[in-house]
Amino acid sequence: MQVLVLPTAGDVDARAADLVAEQVSRRPDTVLGVATGSSPLGAYRELARRQAHGLLDLTRLRCFALDEYVGLPSGHPAGYAAVLERELARPFGLPPSRVQVPDGSRGDLGAACRDYEEAVARAGGIDLQILGIGANGHIGFNEPGSSLSSRTRVKALSARTRADNARFFEAPDHVPTHCVTQGLGTILDARRVLLVAQGERKAAAVAAAVEGPVSAMCPASVLQFHRAVTVVVDEAAASRLVLTDYYRFVAEAEHRLPREEG
Repeated sequence: MQVLVLPTAGDVDARAADLVAEQVSRRPDTVLGVATGSSPLGAYRELARRQAHGLLDLTRLRCFALDEYVGLPSGHPAGYAAVLERELARPFGLPPSRVQVPDGSRGDLGAACRDYEEAVARAGGIDLQILGIGANGHIGFNEPGSSLSSRTRVKALSARTRADNARFFEAPDHVPTHCVTQGLGTILDARRVLLVAQGERKAAAVAAAVEGPVSAMCPASVLQFHRAVTVVVDEAAASRLVLTDYYRFVAEAEHRLPREEG
């Protein structure tokens, strides 16, 4: 796991965009896993800015969302399909068919979950999965207590998560109680993972995920098992990490490593 501690939230957005851009430069038709909370929005906007200035071509991406609420009417502005249409598909120049979201309105939710897993597999799997992290350590909507090997499924949302997301709805009791989310095992199948976090409110969760024991009580800690994870955080989100000086040393030393000549 590589941990990058940067001064500000804006620096996190820029570095996360750099990492996505590097992936897209290697493979323009990258299969990108996309999170929909507030954490990655700045990175999406920076990527869109680069595309608008002709610095990057994102139009060949194929995107899969981490999760979606259950029971929201089609087109609801807080639904993740609508969020990704506003924040990602239109700015990136992607047709709706290239941004797939779990179907939280389907009558047979079990079948919807199985179909989503199969759609990811048919696309060849996720090349780069972008994640945020909840204040309780959730990734996707895998709440504390989730199985570390779980697959895409229906989950009940915790009271804390519903309270955190109430700002996107007209009233707290309008927040859905359930969601369809990729499981932790599904997330671990991605070839590379990029987790971003900003702000002191995420500090405890970041510390538990990066330096704590692997535990279902902090679902993000399962990323310690992944072979290629980059965590990009600002100073506030890193404030409870113990090994910050070491992470900075590693990041600086990497630039001094000898490079193979082409």
